[in-house]
Amino acid sequence: MSMLLPSELSILLVEPSDTQRKIISNRLSEEGIINIQNAKSLDEALTIIDRHQPDLVACAMHFEDGTALNLLKHLKSNDKYQDIQFLLVSSECRREHLEVYRQSGVVSILPKPFSSVHLGKALNATIDLLSNDELDLNHFDVHNLRVLLVDDSMMARNIIKRTISNLGLRLITEASDGAQAIELMKSNMFDLVITDYNMPSVDGLALTQFIRNDSQQSHVPILMVSSEANEAHLSNVSHAGVNALCDKPFEPQLVKQLLYQLLDG
Repeated sequence: MSMLLPSELSILLVEPSDTQRKIISNRLSEEGIINIQNAKSLDEALTIIDRHQPDLVACAMHFEDGTALNLLKHLKSNDKYQDIQFLLVSSECRREHLEVYRQSGVVSILPKPFSSVHLGKALNATIDLLSNDELDLNHFDVHNLRVLLVDDSMMARNIIKRTISNLGLRLITEASDGAQAIELMKSNMFDLVITDYNMPSVDGLALTQFIRNDSQQSHVPILMVSSEANEAHLSNVSHAGVNALCDKPFEPQLVKQLLYQLLDG
């Protein structure tokens, strides 16, 4: 196991307000962060990132030269920036406005103002994503577990794949929606299915119903990772046979706990 310390993290804080930058910088310092760079705009942030890649970008939502989503998508679409984690810091609380960020692979979303608990969880999630902490299972060799990962967002798949790879899972097959997953399951056996809820063509609920009722792998554990907030929808997937539900963006330690329950319970 190789675990980073908060003092070893390098953070780029991208915030247009001088006051907010000072406040957030002070809160980061209180959490033991000593390597903090600052940028007022997206262009300035990109210049800094090209010169020295941080471990984490903590970014406000709105700027004169664009939005946090522009920066996030630029980083996630460029292979050389794949190891940079992204934290959104925003007073926006409407789920429909935050959904695109959840689907694009943010490590966490911090409200403004945020508490030390909020910040601590976000930093811990970042450290977990950057560290290797393999599962130690009693009944399985984690390296031999066959995982089917289903999500229509490539960026979301990448962050989930990064998380479970750090836990020692290596045999990961990807599907971009439920229909592709069903075809893969007809000719391949899996030990674990991790799926999104909202997908085109065949969604997570329909995929779960196929696995439980019509496949040769009806007992495979299913972990659903979703930003879905509709209680009726969540109740339906639970009744359909999902073993565990995890929110987007998720905390790697929570995923680890859930995998222990599913695979070693």
